[in-house]
Amino acid sequence: MTKRKITRFFCGAAAAVCLASSLQFTPAGFGADAAGDLTAFEITEAMQLGWNLGNTLDSYNKNLQTMDLTAETSWGNPLTTQEMIDAVKAKGFSTVRVPVTWYQHVDKDNGYKINEKWLARVKEIVDYCYNADMYVILNMHHEEGWQNSATLGSDYNRIKPFVTSVWSQISETFKDYDQHLVFETMNEPRAIETDHEWWGPTQEECDVINNLNADILGVIRKSGGNNGSRLVMMPGYCASSDTSMMSKIVVPDDDYVAVSVHAYSPYGFTMDSTKPASAHETFTDAYRAELASILDGIRKTFGDKDIPVVLGEFSAANFGNTDARVEWAEAYISTTKAYGIPCVLWDNNAYQNPSNPGEAHGYLNRRELTWYDGSSQVIDKMVEVLSDSSIGWGSERKSPVITHDEITAENTILSGEFALDASVDGGNCSPNAMIKWSNIEGGEIAVKFTGDAPVIAFMDSDWKNWTEVKPYDIDNTNGIAYYSASQIKAAWGEDKLDTINAVCTRTNSKTTVTAIALLGEASGEVDPPEDNTKKYDLDLSKRSDSAQMLIVTFEGAPGSVIQGCIGYMGEEWTNIEFDDKISSNGKYSVEVFLYGKGASNTLNGIPAGITSAQAQIWWCDDADAKMTEYNILGLGGGRIDYGDANDDGVVDIADATLVLQHIGNGDKYKLSETGIRNADVCAPAGITAADSLVIQKVDAKLISVEQLPVESA
Repeated sequence: MTKRKITRFFCGAAAAVCLASSLQFTPAGFGADAAGDLTAFEITEAMQLGWNLGNTLDSYNKNLQTMDLTAETSWGNPLTTQEMIDAVKAKGFSTVRVPVTWYQHVDKDNGYKINEKWLARVKEIVDYCYNADMYVILNMHHEEGWQNSATLGSDYNRIKPFVTSVWSQISETFKDYDQHLVFETMNEPRAIETDHEWWGPTQEECDVINNLNADILGVIRKSGGNNGSRLVMMPGYCASSDTSMMSKIVVPDDDYVAVSVHAYSPYGFTMDSTKPASAHETFTDAYRAELASILDGIRKTFGDKDIPVVLGEFSAANFGNTDARVEWAEAYISTTKAYGIPCVLWDNNAYQNPSNPGEAHGYLNRRELTWYDGSSQVIDKMVEVLSDSSIGWGSERKSPVITHDEITAENTILSGEFALDASVDGGNCSPNAMIKWSNIEGGEIAVKFTGDAPVIAFMDSDWKNWTEVKPYDIDNTNGIAYYSASQIKAAWGEDKLDTINAVCTRTNSKTTVTAIALLGEASGEVDPPEDNTKKYDLDLSKRSDSAQMLIVTFEGAPGSVIQGCIGYMGEEWTNIEFDDKISSNGKYSVEVFLYGKGASNTLNGIPAGITSAQAQIWWCDDADAKMTEYNILGLGGGRIDYGDANDDGVVDIADATLVLQHIGNGDKYKLSETGIRNADVCAPAGITAADSLVIQKVDAKLISVEQLPVESA
């Protein structure tokens, strides 16, 4: 089945007819969208693929108390320009994340007042993104000594005044910006320079982060303007993608909150400089399985609970392995697209980094405004996947429902009570249980636990080749984690399965394991949803050989979300999808182009020769919504085409505009032969400003298309 996305056409009638002599045409401003029109999930879907302005406004200097505007270039990157952001947009990105470090640009003795020049520069760069019609993420980044503190767990009262003051000023500055501006409370808050900086946080540290997130959200919401419906991203401890750490995030009860997660995954492939070059040359099945497990963990933790997620940072460093990175990009974006998770690529403009190859995340050469060869292909693959209509955005946002065998005394290979604590040296692993691949093949392993879901680790007979596998399914109600044989095969390597000798459990937090068991193969992977699709047959047999427009009208409760498609059978069944809201008048219309005979482009319409189609409603908030009518513009001996100067099947203000432009500069604004005939709608004969005025009256519904042509304006 082929899927295509349909674009809704909005043809609003003018409130009053404009005089042709004074008609002005002003492009709509990007910031003119009404605040609050989009839901959190609609915003994250629109964000799609993003790019980080890394190592720029987030730069800092530990040796200085304060920094001025030179901070922007202090880490070696050039000044940000409009042309730079335009290049990012042209490459296929929809979002720019602007990381900003604030602590060296505030007056600590004056309520943490932000330096006005610094705030103005941040605003200028945000405006660059708005000028390019992009979404923007603005955050607090390297706040060293504040939410990045060695004593984080006891620092709440010291940190709170700083973060709330800074966010109060940011919120006030940007309160009138529409929903294309997204706030991110913090970057990677953590107990910096401790032995558990990246793993195993204490509960007190997680509590501080949750409390700061809530405080910042409160400041943003109280600041007025459009901040009441602004999407706010919130990270957990170090923005980790580890399931045990993500589970400690307390998500406020707010309609416009998304969780912020960073996932340079799988780390062994994307960043680990300690591994030999050969470890990065191939995106192996083991890497692929690890990535799938990590992304599925994000889905289970948040998607299953209807909580939006944004992957604020991801990348695969350049180890001279372009082909492997392209494969990684395809696997990564294919999965996150299906899960409905926008991803923001980290770019520090370091294409090569000999001293630390794991930090070679250069994609855009910001001085030349060209894309680095070897990184450009990685982005191209991401854009290609996002444009692939066979993968629906968010089509697999929730995990499938799986049925497992029960844990019994007979299938248990390790039992007891094993308390695991990552903060205790050597205390994060359970005892080993002896196991062979022949015991696992065709089934799965289950671990009974309380606390955070553990990972399982395998070893050979020499206690080497340590290989970890994360659960692919978790029963949180009963405290059971499941690990499939296919996961284990991919992680360990198919060619050496007979060397598996032992398994244990491990945690990055605190867990008590009471059993490891061998189960049979899981069944019923997906409970098929009840099909409540409403279907309406459409007769297209009277369509002509020329281009026309099919208009299908649905009715339902105003404001209801409606999703569905116009489908037809060509070489295969093809869906042209729609996902929108019913208008305030209780109606929703979609237009599908009917291509004429011989047309080669049928990407967003129905080809010639197709004589039947079907309108389908897959979902609507109003269960009683229905299709009420459908029409084909262009039937009726050609008279209906009067007024359609641009020959697009619709008579609206665009036709009036084209007529005036043609009168003013016919060489630049040409009308086709059909357009000239259609545009001549009133006496005297010939194209005049009077024709434009009549078409405006049609758009304002003062006269109908059926009345054309008329004797006079």
